[in-house]
Amino acid sequence: MKKTVLFLAFLSLSLPGFCQADLSNIMMVYVKGGSFFMGCDDTKFTAKEYDNERPLHRVSVSNFYIQKYDITNGQWRKLMGIYPPAYNGVNYVNKDCDDCPVVMVNYEDVQEFIRRLNEKFPNKHYRLPTETEWEYAARGGKYAGNFMYAGSNKIKDVAWYGKPDGATHPIGQKKPNELSIYDMSGNVLEWCADWYGEDYYKNTIDEINPKGPPAGDTKVLRGGSYFTDDITCRTVYRSHLDPKTRRWDIGFRLATDAPAEEKGK
Repeated sequence: MKKTVLFLAFLSLSLPGFCQADLSNIMMVYVKGGSFFMGCDDTKFTAKEYDNERPLHRVSVSNFYIQKYDITNGQWRKLMGIYPPAYNGVNYVNKDCDDCPVVMVNYEDVQEFIRRLNEKFPNKHYRLPTETEWEYAARGGKYAGNFMYAGSNKIKDVAWYGKPDGATHPIGQKKPNELSIYDMSGNVLEWCADWYGEDYYKNTIDEINPKGPPAGDTKVLRGGSYFTDDITCRTVYRSHLDPKTRRWDIGFRLATDAPAEEKGK
């Protein structure tokens, strides 16, 4: 009996979702900054709907941290005290799954979560990733393998996608990307900090830490979801919606600046 208990305890510690409701230990991945080519020049994606992925252009980012997994139902409820009110009467949200990504949160809801989290842990300085940071991390940073999806060219290895009658899945069940970050393709779309700009890429060639247009009507989302198709799960695909949008496949992950002593690493 004692051996069984010890084995189960070990197994729990090895699961990706273990302690994901513990806000004092949000798992962050260090991303060493660098330059990369953002966007897409793949001739298979020349339709007008992909114009916002062009031109392929060089940008640079500083060192930063990004969350290993999406924020979960358990983490949201731990901080906010309740599920998002928009869960009421909505299917597909897996609200009884503490290790599934929180969804039905709009940009303003996310900012309130971050405000409360930073109030509780004032030295962390959590925020949303910029669109540039998000793509750089999804591609694998300095270890990028130039995959179409986050960690592979085989979407089924790394993403939950293409199931409009489905629901969110627990975090960390697919393979991670080159930086050991999970679910950056599929499962849930992720809010980014930036306002969306149709021609933004044309104006940020060779920029360092671009942060999007100063204003706009819609906010950027990245990554695709269990609800969307494989094309939207590409690391370069740009989605954008009204910041007031709450949807059953929209969530988020956190980022934070690297401390000053790590800027030069």
